[in-house]
Amino acid sequence: MTDAYFRPLVQRGPHRPEDAVTLAGGWCWFTHAERLHRQDPARIVPVAEIPDHVIERLSTPRPPIAGLHMNAPRLMGILNVTPDSFSDGGRHNGPARAVTHARLMAEQGADIIDIGGESTRPGAVDVPVEAEIARVEPVIQALNQVLETPLSIDTRKQPVAQSALTAGAVLVNDVSGFTFDKTLAPYCGQYHVPVCVMHTQGNPQDMQDNPQYDDVLLDVFDFLNAQICMLIEAGIPRHRIVADPGLGFGKSTTHNLALLQGLSLFHGLGVALLVGGSRKGLIRVVGHAADPNDRVPGSLALALAAVAQGAQILRIHDVAETKQALRLWQAIEQGTMNDT
Repeated sequence: MTDAYFRPLVQRGPHRPEDAVTLAGGWCWFTHAERLHRQDPARIVPVAEIPDHVIERLSTPRPPIAGLHMNAPRLMGILNVTPDSFSDGGRHNGPARAVTHARLMAEQGADIIDIGGESTRPGAVDVPVEAEIARVEPVIQALNQVLETPLSIDTRKQPVAQSALTAGAVLVNDVSGFTFDKTLAPYCGQYHVPVCVMHTQGNPQDMQDNPQYDDVLLDVFDFLNAQICMLIEAGIPRHRIVADPGLGFGKSTTHNLALLQGLSLFHGLGVALLVGGSRKGLIRVVGHAADPNDRVPGSLALALAAVAQGAQILRIHDVAETKQALRLWQAIEQGTMNDT
């Protein structure tokens, strides 16, 4: 557990003071941070009062992950090959429909496509390993033949990850934070696989049954920090790790809002950050959108809020809409149009 935590007060734009520190080598910078402590009141401190090792974690440019440079926001398109995902269950189930949708997302600007064969929505039940492999393996094999876009596998299970990586995936995204299958981290370390470690409280069956935290921002940070240390010990270097605070996974609306408001704290982990707020229940509650298909505007709001705090990867359903929103946001920030 950390004694003191430092949340950069993120700023952007060309008018930066000489003492400003670039955040994670990206498009944001800061001159002050909020010093957080579990026993003491929060206070604002200048960069000169932030310990050197914390500044190093906050400022070091994030290396490429799965071939993707982290100097601009990257879009991870969601491809659920399940019959029961919360927003698109069954729509892309089966290799033919999955390949069609993945190709569309790639054309629309997805930088990486995340393929999952087990729904982890609240209340979902575990899927047997054999069934999960049967869902994802043929899709990854087919996509690997027609797309240059890198593929990631969304799984908690080592045999599924092994099958997916053999078929052509290049990153393992584990929503359990590598707590579900203790053999998955050593496997990824042995074969030099980049990973995304996510925070969750509980499991899909019960994670939304009154989740509790002492301090959600600091508790999630401590969990991710501990799991990153575990992954490093398992042979996965820090530069191959992405962290995800896990919006909607064992969190109330209040918890989710606190994580988004304090998101810049997680740059102190020294790894790239992924945020996955697309179509989630937070938008249902705050945005009054009962149908997941009506949550695109809210998803865009969450995506831009994350990018404004320096998040490098957005995990999304709506690629074209998010790409358009990002282009406008970047043009306004930079005062010029970028054709990329």
